[in-house]
Amino acid sequence: MSSFEKSVFINCPFDNNYYTLLRPLLFTISYLGFCPKIATERSDSGENRITKIEELIKESKYSIHDLSRIRSMKKNEVYRMNMPFELGIDYGCRQYSKDNGIEKRQFILEKDPYTYRIALSDISGFDIKYHNDNPMVLVRIIRDWFVETVGTRKIKGPTEIWNLYNDFMYYLTVTRMRMGFSEEDISIMPVPEYLDAIAEWKE
Repeated sequence: MSSFEKSVFINCPFDNNYYTLLRPLLFTISYLGFCPKIATERSDSGENRITKIEELIKESKYSIHDLSRIRSMKKNEVYRMNMPFELGIDYGCRQYSKDNGIEKRQFILEKDPYTYRIALSDISGFDIKYHNDNPMVLVRIIRDWFVETVGTRKIKGPTEIWNLYNDFMYYLTVTRMRMGFSEEDISIMPVPEYLDAIAEWKE
């Protein structure tokens, strides 16, 4: 199967508060045999960020967009529009890819059913799933999307995948601390290093 068929573009916030969701998200995708594509997978100061995102979108048949952090959280704070913007780029790519016989699939996530209807009402007819900032719920809906939309079959249930994720995190902590990592080092580990650790654990 081509790398395009196995690639999943991830559009999500990049802040410390999101790590509790990002890590099980990346684990679930990797565990199911797919390849997450995320803007933080490489850092090149000479590379335009939008160009990199466009490239990752074009390389990926699937995409997951988490809009749960678009709302402002305090007075005078503006909405965070990067995630809806990247969803728009991907949606356009999906529509125009059809002309070349390429079928792309998208999955949109939110924390609850209310905010996006105000901030981005144009997508109110889309099938959107809600994780309520609960990482175990996120694992379930990601796993089930792979069954329903991607067509993945004969895979472990969501509770077992969640348990395996926790086994992996224990493995990651023990092995990396033996290598001299601190807990903080592990908590902010670069995405490529984290994905390599998942592959190592799976072997």
